[in-house]
Amino acid sequence: MTALGKLFRTTAFKLSMAYLVIFVLFASAILGYVAFNMRRLLDEQVSLTIEEDVKGLVTQFNSGGLRRLVAQIERRASQPGSSLYLVTTPTGETLAGNISGIDQEGLLDAGRYQLFYRVLEDGDAKPHRALVDTIVLPGGFRLLVGRDLSETDRFRGVIRSAIGWSILLVLMMAVAGGVFVARRVLGRIDAMTAPTRSIKAGDFSGRLAVSGTNDELDRLAQNLNAMLDRIAELMAGLREVSDNIAHDLKTPLTRLRNSAEEALRTATDTEEYRLTLENVIDEADQLIRTFNALLMIARAESGNATEGMAAFDAADVARDVAELYEPLAEEAHVTMHVTLPEKLPLYGSRELIGQALANLLDNAIKYAARDESVSEKAEISIGAVATGTGIELSVSDNGPGIPEADRARVVERFVRLEGSRSRPGSGLGLSLASAVARLHGGTLRLEDHAPGLRVVLAIPKRGIGS
Repeated sequence: MTALGKLFRTTAFKLSMAYLVIFVLFASAILGYVAFNMRRLLDEQVSLTIEEDVKGLVTQFNSGGLRRLVAQIERRASQPGSSLYLVTTPTGETLAGNISGIDQEGLLDAGRYQLFYRVLEDGDAKPHRALVDTIVLPGGFRLLVGRDLSETDRFRGVIRSAIGWSILLVLMMAVAGGVFVARRVLGRIDAMTAPTRSIKAGDFSGRLAVSGTNDELDRLAQNLNAMLDRIAELMAGLREVSDNIAHDLKTPLTRLRNSAEEALRTATDTEEYRLTLENVIDEADQLIRTFNALLMIARAESGNATEGMAAFDAADVARDVAELYEPLAEEAHVTMHVTLPEKLPLYGSRELIGQALANLLDNAIKYAARDESVSEKAEISIGAVATGTGIELSVSDNGPGIPEADRARVVERFVRLEGSRSRPGSGLGLSLASAVARLHGGTLRLEDHAPGLRVVLAIPKRGIGS
């Protein structure tokens, strides 16, 4: 397709042409209405002038007879720019006037009509068009009074010419404007679509150009860029998950296989086989938990979990989770403190909020627990408060905490700090809680509890319902 054809096929050019047609129709209607009214006004003025002239001449005839009428017509006909006058005998012979060459049959009947005439001084000049009134005077004499319509015709020609040139000028300017607008829009569209070639090839670093005018194309580009940022983030997360699965799940799978192989090679009785199978089941359970956590994170980050959102009491969910983990805390010799309001309405996913709190409590119990030789008592607390901007669910412990430099990294999948590698877990607890917070439009904050760590799940007001 040629560049001109591509230009003419743009939506901007088509819209410009559509607006042009509408504008021309309205402009033609307005100009036609103005021309029609001006023509009517001129005709009325001519008719009024003729009527007044006729009245004056009839008065002169009634007061002075035919002689005075002829004298008045000769005087008026001699004045420059005068009206048209003619007095004839009953047989059509001219007595006085300033016109000739009139069809005599036009004078037989009284009335108003248009006719063609020649001026006496012009000889055989081209006939002129005039509007006249003919009346029959006593004695059968005819009186004709009229006005030449040449000026009116010229004025109408000027109006028609002005309308034609105006419409032509509008058409030319509109086409030029349409081409200009279409070229600018097409140029911006081409600039916006240029990065899509690299994006289609798999390079998500390209972004659509933004001119800075904040018009509809800029807003479209900004929204598409935000979408590309999100897609790039999801693709990076997918690659990260794939890499993490390949590295972090390889060890437990290898350990599971080695246990089974060792049992086949060295076990001599049923008890040894039983212990090996129990170890295999434990490893398999841990793998299942890891995959479940990954699926739940993927579900939260993809936004598919919004289908199950409803209004619920977040304080009630927090109490249920605390009650569920209370036996585990007692077994680890950890004291749990629960500080919750009577009600804390929230609109969101009850299942995911509960799972996020469960992960935070599990981490708190695991890292707050200590040997019996340590005199300091292990404590954790779970709380929830309503703030001016939303609600905050928090879980605190007095364990070793997390250095501030590592707090942004520990929310990533499978990240485990050096001090926690000896403890059971997959490194997905904080990652899931962070994904749940983002799903609800909130954030996950890691704060210093001095000593220990305080994790806050903050959800804004737009996630709160009644």
